[in-house]
Amino acid sequence: MKYIKWWVPYAFIIPAGVVLITFFFLPFIHSFYLTFFSYSNDIYNPEYVGIANYHKLFMSPEFYQALLNSIIYLIFAVPPLVFIPLVIAIIINQHLRGITLFRALIYIPVVISIVEAGIAWKWLYASSGPLNYLISCLGAKPLGYLTDPNIALFAVIVVTIWKGLGYYMVIYLASLSSVPQELYDAALTDGAGNLQKHLNVTIPHLAPAMALVSVISSISAMKVFVEIYVMTQGGPVNSTKTMVYYIYQKAFESLDFGYASCAGFVLLAITLIFSIINMKFLEKRYMGNMA
Repeated sequence: MKYIKWWVPYAFIIPAGVVLITFFFLPFIHSFYLTFFSYSNDIYNPEYVGIANYHKLFMSPEFYQALLNSIIYLIFAVPPLVFIPLVIAIIINQHLRGITLFRALIYIPVVISIVEAGIAWKWLYASSGPLNYLISCLGAKPLGYLTDPNIALFAVIVVTIWKGLGYYMVIYLASLSSVPQELYDAALTDGAGNLQKHLNVTIPHLAPAMALVSVISSISAMKVFVEIYVMTQGGPVNSTKTMVYYIYQKAFESLDFGYASCAGFVLLAITLIFSIINMKFLEKRYMGNMA
């Protein structure tokens, strides 16, 4: 084989390195630099304030409300996005008539623009919309899905779950194709039913896929924005204001880029912590099952 010069492998990674440096590392460093400046008085001549932005952030009740909303979003959105697509994938992995059409219908929400989906669900949730009409026909009192502070956040969570089911289903379907049929046959020979077959064979083999879905959906839940912007804009009474929407308001409405950058780095730290804990927990559980 002809000798390859030492610099050739590095030449192949230079384009990707340039893209990462230009569009990730440099903006990342610049954003961290902005956290030490205040733009509240003059956006063209920011004032150096040291760690005052961090102090202001941690003393803000609005910040803790947005953080709490993001955590609630995480708790109530991630488990359904991990387990419901798994159940759907197991069901539609069967060789049944019309199953291809059913797969396509489940995946349609993924390809629909989130803005269009938000507008459609906002119409469904309207005080005189289809959902309240059905409730009225049943003799119940109409609900303020997006106007009641007690249920508005959960109404938006439903949209996120609906939008993500098909995407995570495809991940599980790809993993299901790698499960050996012999294991299912052995489980059936031992007298296992359909439920036991999936509990003892399918789920252990899909543990890595479940870990991936859990991490991806957790990150997505922590950085949810478009649904909030289209459907509620953080209201009513800040009940749906998440961390990313809070950052957006401070950066592009209040034009306090330093404070917004500070909140962004706090969100980054929280997301990393959640992701590491999630991966470690699921990795430990998966390795224990394999052992």
